[in-house]
Amino acid sequence: MAGRRALKAVLIDLSGTLHVEETAVPGAQDALNRLREASVAVKFVTNTTKESRRKLLERLHRLNFDLQEEELFTSLSAARTLLERKRHRPLLLVEDSALEDFTGIETLEPNAVVIGLAADQFNYQTLNEAFRLVLDGAPLIAIHKARYYKRMDGLALGPGPFVAALEYATDCKAIVVGKPEKSFFAQALSNLGCNPDEAVMIGDDARDDVGGAQNAGMLGILVKTGKYRDGDETKIHPPPHLTCESFPEAVEHILKNML
Repeated sequence: MAGRRALKAVLIDLSGTLHVEETAVPGAQDALNRLREASVAVKFVTNTTKESRRKLLERLHRLNFDLQEEELFTSLSAARTLLERKRHRPLLLVEDSALEDFTGIETLEPNAVVIGLAADQFNYQTLNEAFRLVLDGAPLIAIHKARYYKRMDGLALGPGPFVAALEYATDCKAIVVGKPEKSFFAQALSNLGCNPDEAVMIGDDARDDVGGAQNAGMLGILVKTGKYRDGDETKIHPPPHLTCESFPEAVEHILKNML
């Protein structure tokens, strides 16, 4: 911690770090409770686009995680902020369970494409509609570009490959609003009263969680749960501040060495 300011905030990824679908990472609830007893702010940051903020919060409460709605910052929230600022009318490629986070956003005669994880919509007809809109000048907005994520039945394709297909076909670059973008981490920290060099990020995605946080000026702790695969820590530079077996081990390190 030499040369860094005292730790004030811990940002925590959700899927793959605290839970996988309806199963909590062993010991994660108790570890979170211990972290809350320390003198640091806690914020939960996620690229999950499969469900709305409300439904995600309900899932976490079912798993006995103690968190409040104002502590949760999602890439869906970041996407909505962008749409409102630019006054876009999006073609929304997101799951039906996530649509409520876009309530009130005009979608008739779309002039933008927003793409998240929408397995049921990744078909030729819908992707071709998105392709034509982007060709005609509509911005391509990726809620995030994760290559894959972890389900109980194994790894599964994320939205990244489908975003890349539209980028390739239209010869354009998507605007990314979620992790690993610096702007996402800046928004997450904005109401915590701390700078990036006073915060640490814990997550299972070396590129999006850890690499993104470190590029934004934070420290990153990689956990070997969720989507982690052997050698992930070597895929980013600089490497993670620390690689731990799981979230409870990461919390133990913070409590013993960073406060």
